[in-house]
Amino acid sequence: MPAKKSPKIHRVIRHPYNHALVKTQSVCPECQKVLPAEIFERDGKVWIKKTCSTHGDFEELYWGDYQMYEKARSFARDGKGVSNPNVEKENPICPNDCGLCKMHKSHTALANIVVTNRCDLACWYCFYYAQKMGYVYEPTLEQIRFMVKNLVNEKPVPCNAVQLTGGEPTMREDLIEIIKICKEGGIDHVQLNTNGIRLSQSPALAMRVREAGVNILYMSFDGVTEKTNPKNHWEVPKAMENCRKAGIGIVLVPTVIKGVNDHELGDILRFGFKNNDVIRGVNYQPVSLVGRMPKKERDNFRITIPDAIKSIEEQTKGEVSREDFYPVPSVMPITNFVEAITKKQKYSLSTHFSCGMATYVFNDNGKMLPITRFVDVEGLFRYLDTLADDIRRGKNRYKAGLNLMFKLNSFIDKQKQPKGFSLSKVIYNALMKHDYSALGEFHHKSLFVGMMHFMDQYNYDVERVKRCCIHYATPDPKMPIIPFCAFNVMPDMYREPTQKKFSLPIPKWEEKTGRKLRDDFYRRGKP
Repeated sequence: MPAKKSPKIHRVIRHPYNHALVKTQSVCPECQKVLPAEIFERDGKVWIKKTCSTHGDFEELYWGDYQMYEKARSFARDGKGVSNPNVEKENPICPNDCGLCKMHKSHTALANIVVTNRCDLACWYCFYYAQKMGYVYEPTLEQIRFMVKNLVNEKPVPCNAVQLTGGEPTMREDLIEIIKICKEGGIDHVQLNTNGIRLSQSPALAMRVREAGVNILYMSFDGVTEKTNPKNHWEVPKAMENCRKAGIGIVLVPTVIKGVNDHELGDILRFGFKNNDVIRGVNYQPVSLVGRMPKKERDNFRITIPDAIKSIEEQTKGEVSREDFYPVPSVMPITNFVEAITKKQKYSLSTHFSCGMATYVFNDNGKMLPITRFVDVEGLFRYLDTLADDIRRGKNRYKAGLNLMFKLNSFIDKQKQPKGFSLSKVIYNALMKHDYSALGEFHHKSLFVGMMHFMDQYNYDVERVKRCCIHYATPDPKMPIIPFCAFNVMPDMYREPTQKKFSLPIPKWEEKTGRKLRDDFYRRGKP
């Protein structure tokens, strides 16, 4: 019999907020002063407003759809935070005392290590490259070891996933050594964030980074046409070919900008789906509008998570719809159950509900089949929570495992499930046998479709910063680990002081290396 879907009742689950009008804190885009702020609904959309006594009123779009916001909010949960914070201040103020502090509610799920701020491109929307900053930041191997050590020493859950980023990391001649340092230091999962250009030119480089320990590439990919993706349109096919041969999976990372490439979101997804043998996911990132920008210009470019998802729904003619997406913390019942079984604190994705949404898509005879079309996702998550609570109250773990084995199929419609794939077997092996190769099978059979919207000073919400689980590691002992939206959105406070301290002015770097920074820029020949 097909699985009977539980009714979609988006009720509050351990919800940290009690009212539709949420009171929070934000910052003034002009002076960065921390301000009281309110998140409210108007005309079916969600907005944030704040007032600076010096610079006046600010109002900005927060989420483009109120109903989707409420669905996401119903899954809000706080994580376990860090028990060994780096900030010693007794009463820290967020986001002014980052590093991490005792107020932080999520451990580091993914750490960014910037290995260089040099890049062979100069994309117009980028806020992060050497020429613009006036200095070259490239931490030494010892400094990278220091960063890795800090990350794996985080308690109660050590960081086990790192993204090597930049700039363009492949410009480091010692990149292979850096990858090995991460692996030797206790990092299980290493991502390489790249534009793919150098990997497209060198099959040997693709093989070397894979052999050194890179698990997956995060590759910039802003569109399927020359116009929307001038940065690497011609290089992507060759980069994919080289990664296929090397056995490296790729996640496509489109920066989504309204009026620039949002009309191609469906085509980007189809491209990833068509090449699912090497493309493991598409992680859309609505643009963060950093720097001073007039409201009219912000309105022209601003796109939020619901806006992007609705564009995907429209452009795929409903093959992938808004109902298929769930916020990041919706998966926390999985962690809850594993912790109950093992009696150990585990890796959890307790980021703020409005930071991101995602789904998984399977191949159904050439058509995209979202996981929600054959799995009662919410019913399964509620059951895992209930089972975890039963175990904590004394239920035998083995009996709980048997219950799970027999109950799993009631949440899965086998008639709609992709042929030759048993999701119940994958879930049981991962949760009860801790056989994480089962999850590898899941990821190879599916395409991850994610949405992550990093903040800027106009839509800044301190409650999001407190729950951030994507952090930057730095070589500065005073500020060794900093949440993403403090590091990049408050650059005068964090990114620039920490990196300037460990960098060389461009003229000194050029004198030391005997090279010119401009010589690194990629100059494409006739495609």
